[in-house]
Amino acid sequence: MILMGAAMIFSTPEKSLPNRVSAVEEAVVKGPDTLNWKLLGLIKFVKKPHKEYGEVNYPVVNPTLKGLHKKKVVLTGFIVPIDNTNYALSKNVFASCFFCGKAGPETIAGLKFKKPKKLKTDQYVTIEGTFRVNETNVDDWIYNIDDAVIVKGD
Repeated sequence: MILMGAAMIFSTPEKSLPNRVSAVEEAVVKGPDTLNWKLLGLIKFVKKPHKEYGEVNYPVVNPTLKGLHKKKVVLTGFIVPIDNTNYALSKNVFASCFFCGKAGPETIAGLKFKKPKKLKTDQYVTIEGTFRVNETNVDDWIYNIDDAVIVKGD
């Protein structure tokens, strides 16, 4: 067995393996700095009281993603405008994104660009930036990419 980043690659046939590779290990792409939506989707929620909103579902982010907090990452997805100056990156196009109720909050990441840009809805891009995980502030995204730059699809 060879360990590459957090993903395990086996040199023996799958039928001879005593245990299957975990879902987190399967979801990690080859490079430790590359995120994908399958990995971001491996999240749980726990209900807790909130002084302003009553009972709220707080995210419990998996340890692999917590390990990438404040590290450079790359993620590909669709641009979703939040307002005239703020954007998010979505697993899905705008018509089936989180805001339409067709996906969960783990399918979107808030973006803070190094230099403000004018982007188009559903523009398919690859973003590079500093990954930030949020498990406590219910008024912020669960996943954020700060100092973002478009490295493909501009």
